[in-house]
Amino acid sequence: MNITGKIVRINGPIVEAEGMRAAGMLEVVEVGDLRLIGEIIRLKDDLATIQVYENTGGLKPGEPVAATGRPLSVALGPGLLGSIYDGIQRPLPAIMKHSGFYIRRGEKTVPLDAARKWPFTPLVKVGEVLKPGQVYAEVQETLAIKLRLPVPPDAEGRVAEIAPAGEYANSAVVLKLEPANGGAVREFTMVQVWPARKQRPSLGRVPMTQPMLTGLRIVDTFFPIAAGGTAAIPGGFGTGKTMTQHALAKWSSADVIVYIGCGERGNEMTDVLKQFPELIDPRTGRSMMERTVMIANTSNMPVAAREVSIYTGITIAEYFRDMGYNVAVMADSTSRWAEALRELSGRLEEMPADEGFPAYLPTRLAEFYERAGKVRTLNGDEASVSVVGAVSPPGGDFSEPVTQHTSRFIRCFWALDRDLANARHYPAISWLDSYSEYLPDITAWWLVRNPDWPAHRLALMELLQQENKLRRIARLVGPDALPPGQQLVLFTAELVKNAFLQQNSFDTVDMYCSPEKQTAMMRILVRFQERAQACVKAGGTVAEVRKIPCYEAVLRMKNNIANGEPAKFEELYKRMEADFEEMGK
Repeated sequence: MNITGKIVRINGPIVEAEGMRAAGMLEVVEVGDLRLIGEIIRLKDDLATIQVYENTGGLKPGEPVAATGRPLSVALGPGLLGSIYDGIQRPLPAIMKHSGFYIRRGEKTVPLDAARKWPFTPLVKVGEVLKPGQVYAEVQETLAIKLRLPVPPDAEGRVAEIAPAGEYANSAVVLKLEPANGGAVREFTMVQVWPARKQRPSLGRVPMTQPMLTGLRIVDTFFPIAAGGTAAIPGGFGTGKTMTQHALAKWSSADVIVYIGCGERGNEMTDVLKQFPELIDPRTGRSMMERTVMIANTSNMPVAAREVSIYTGITIAEYFRDMGYNVAVMADSTSRWAEALRELSGRLEEMPADEGFPAYLPTRLAEFYERAGKVRTLNGDEASVSVVGAVSPPGGDFSEPVTQHTSRFIRCFWALDRDLANARHYPAISWLDSYSEYLPDITAWWLVRNPDWPAHRLALMELLQQENKLRRIARLVGPDALPPGQQLVLFTAELVKNAFLQQNSFDTVDMYCSPEKQTAMMRILVRFQERAQACVKAGGTVAEVRKIPCYEAVLRMKNNIANGEPAKFEELYKRMEADFEEMGK
């Protein structure tokens, strides 16, 4: 490695070096005597502007800058699952062994253990012609996930040699390809490297027709997200963004989870790192970490590494997508990432836009969210990357720039409401401010399971909207001054909130709600509303409806009837009908 320049100016994480004419944009460099990792973000003549991903304290003008000749890249291969990395893919547990609790500057650790051996099963034979992205072998990394190793997107050719079944280290050559043009034979290990800021290729996007099930009723029923979709969870401090993402990570129908802790407080991220490995995967009964990759980049870590962490995470997600898996990316939070952009932009003396954010904030957000989607991989499989980004608007103000620009590039908006959170109504997703544009895409999937799903969903949504209008009037004149029909709307809407929308993540029955249970609950609630309306129109009172024997059973069906018990829901439905018949006599 040749020294190509020297430092002339230092401004926090931004360093300028001269003598860098031979370097390239977005090239990784090693800065100073400590060889701190950085990336070139601006070139003018022989002067390079570098954002350094480590603390620059103690750097001095005149110290050397060495170019590596490669872009900032992510190592992809066996060993990713269960790992905890920082923003530039340094494994934190491995660093702690020889750095202690604080990362030493200039610390360099291999992202994937080169010596650890993995069970390798070849799927091709010598003489076969492989295309880019074609799967050539399998590695059983964990009990939950089997890696399907793809040929790198920039490689193809005839198989000159393939390792037999057995255990091999990441550093071992397992595949040799002879290019069609007769060039030199290329050797491949199980690990491949890909630029973090470059989207991995696919054969094209395919329609998103299946929902990414979450087990949260308010999400799956009212504001669903498609597999391959994008969603934002905006909310003020304490409204439950992180806990909602925990629930999504644990219960979503995605095969692999990539959790990016981007700029969150250190103590909060510590809780995540402690709690997440203790979560039990409902699919296998083992630790959730067996199908999870975590990237921890707390607010006290260098700001530049916070900026790149989401690209590291989304690249890892695309790698698993290329194997045919459905992947969910949890980014917590994109507001902290945007704040990192703002700080770096200020150091670069760029012209600020709204609230000091750089003018290219919308572009960067778009570049991130557009890497989500359902695609046909180079191997011919259909797979997806779904992105759920938490947004932390200051003071819960959804009109601030990050929330506003994010809403332009996502199709699912789960707005968290502080009043609901203060009332201990969780998840605190507002049914008035949230929306989903995926309903037309996934309705057909729900119709197969229940032909009445759209009508039941619409009936409950209309009830909640009517209740919102009447609640304002009730505050002025009191609910007793309203006519019986309007009093009934307030009563049944409250039933829907408590029996359906509110969900207890600590209740072993209610923590996850299957699609079948959701449709059964909707059917009962809609029918309860219809029979109650008929009762009131016939001269009955809301007080009489409230005293109906089945009311408590309907209210507590989410806790008392488990998934996979349709007969009990049918029994409750018939009991409810009988109670209303008895009331009408």
